[in-house]
Amino acid sequence: MPVFALWSAPRARSTAFFRSMLERGDLIALHEPFCNLAGFGETDVDGRTFDSPRALLAWLRDETGGVTVFLKDTTDNRHREVLADRRFLAEGRHTFLIRRPEEIAASYYALYPDMSINAIGLQALYELYTAVRDAGGNPPVVIDSDDLVARPAATMAAYCAAVGLPFIPRALSWEPGERPEWRRSARWHADVQASSGLERRARVYTRTVENSAELARFAAHHRPFYERLHAARLDVSL
Repeated sequence: MPVFALWSAPRARSTAFFRSMLERGDLIALHEPFCNLAGFGETDVDGRTFDSPRALLAWLRDETGGVTVFLKDTTDNRHREVLADRRFLAEGRHTFLIRRPEEIAASYYALYPDMSINAIGLQALYELYTAVRDAGGNPPVVIDSDDLVARPAATMAAYCAAVGLPFIPRALSWEPGERPEWRRSARWHADVQASSGLERRARVYTRTVENSAELARFAAHHRPFYERLHAARLDVSL
């Protein structure tokens, strides 16, 4: 089986997507392994520890033939080693999860006020999308996170059809609670820990693009990349 990779802008509901994939019970699910390598110097995969992106990519490419692997990662970091691995780009089933940059900015700032313009992640996401597209393998898939919470069943069914996985409706809900996969970064995943399914949660933020020139500038920089990805998104309206 190929590796199924979900690349997401930060704060784009990717952990809820990951939690649904965990609930399937038919795959090995890796939570932000490349971000773990960047932030902590190591990542654990099914009882095995990797200490470099190169080693992890080698395992993903060459040692996963007998299992189904799903990974999700975010693009507030730029994943240079992934971008350079043309074989992984071509052979994996890569999906890209987007959210409006204005919403990302407010949500990210609430957790990390020292954020930089790159934290929005959509430029890096688009760079990775084009790298997958140009690698000449499996075509990239784009999902709008608004669809994920507005039409969860239709969106997950469309995703599964696009990448070649069976759709499992029972995986749309789960028991609330913390998961060991994201314990290192638990404060970023509080909403999913309190959730039992894919759903929209209303949030009011004190700092937004409406009252912060800095956040408005950050969001404006990333909007063209969001719009290009949005134009390529899966249509789940039917």
